Amino acid sequence: MSTTDATADPLAALGTLPGVPEAVESMRKAVDRVYGHRVMRRRSNELTAEAALRGARGSAALSGADWALEEVRRRTDFSGDEEARTMGAALRLSAEAGQLLSIWRQSPLRVLARLHLVAAASADDAVGRPRQQGETVHEPLVELALPGAAEVSGRLDGLADLIIAGGSAPALVTAAVVHGELLALRPFTSRNGLIARTAERIVLIGSGLDPKSVCPAEVGHAELGRAAYLAALDGYVSGTPEGMAAWIAHCGRAVELGARESTAVCEALQRGAA
Repeated sequence: MSTTDATADPLAALGTLPGVPEAVESMRKAVDRVYGHRVMRRRSNELTAEAALRGARGSAALSGADWALEEVRRRTDFSGDEEARTMGAALRLSAEAGQLLSIWRQSPLRVLARLHLVAAASADDAVGRPRQQGETVHEPLVELALPGAAEVSGRLDGLADLIIAGGSAPALVTAAVVHGELLALRPFTSRNGLIARTAERIVLIGSGLDPKSVCPAEVGHAELGRAAYLAALDGYVSGTPEGMAAWIAHCGRAVELGARESTAVCEALQRGAA
């Protein structure tokens, strides 16, 4: 996304694209249904924990580790093959997201660096910083052209400026742009998809839209499928109004599906069959 738009608040401008206000409203209604459920008044901590687990599972599925939920619950060792390491990284990121809210609005780049440290769990000197010229990126499921290191640095700075400045854009718009920009840039040498989806979650929590983190967009992204996810991402990368609107709407639908999943969990908790 270009941050040199003449509009004073480019994120707010995206919120007026055709179809985006409707996506925002539909998503908000789905979120409100979860927060209005009677279980939320008594057992919100349980729902938050369950949403974190399901969100991590969904995010890992989009990065190539598509495990059944019960397998994720059962496993304690995530140090084996690449799928296990991906799942472990997703679980660590899900646990970390809520700890970084106070830093995000002041120093988003610091948060992103921390997320890479958590996800990579490695002593490699490329961990915890944006990649440098010539460094390769391991992100096999995203086949977009890879921006150079100088472009990555400039666009990360622009994204950070937008986040720090705030503005009147709906939370969905900001979350979708953060998510899309990080996937387009792949600023780290690994785990960019997991980090992008975690950053989306941080925006949705920190904005006040989903303060208890019970509407995991990652669940919805996984349910919509990898093909639809990558097709919507192509729209973001195109930079056209239609493409941007389609990506934002896709992210809104993902939050709706995450909210629907948590509503089902609420019903199960209410029946005593969680």
